[in-house]
Amino acid sequence: MTEKLQVYKCEVCGNIVEMVHEGKGELVCVRLRGQKPGNCNQRVRWVMNKEDHANELQHIVSQYFMTQRIKLDTEKYSQKLSVLHKMLVYAMKCKQTTDLSHISMLQSLLKEFQNLYFDHSYKEQ
Repeated sequence: MTEKLQVYKCEVCGNIVEMVHEGKGELVCVRLRGQKPGNCNQRVRWVMNKEDHANELQHIVSQYFMTQRIKLDTEKYSQKLSVLHKMLVYAMKCKQTTDLSHISMLQSLLKEFQNLYFDHSYKEQ
């Protein structure tokens, strides 16, 4: 468990971090003990990339679809809004953890929204 404002040093790569929030998890580098220092940096890049993608998805859902494309008088308005809200929640969960079930759920919600938005089932070719 990490403590707020506590300073930690990675024994693998030497990075020093100060915690902004308390957390239940462990620092990424701790799990990579005995591996090359480059692995620690690669893991950090993966996490940053994952969070960037989730942020971009949240931006598209809220700024494009919820504010511009889905009008109040749109057919199936409440269903579309509900699915978009669930997408925002699961994008947030994807940022918080590395649990692959959140990604699977997000993909299924995307397909559900696609069917609602285009009013037909998407058929892969």
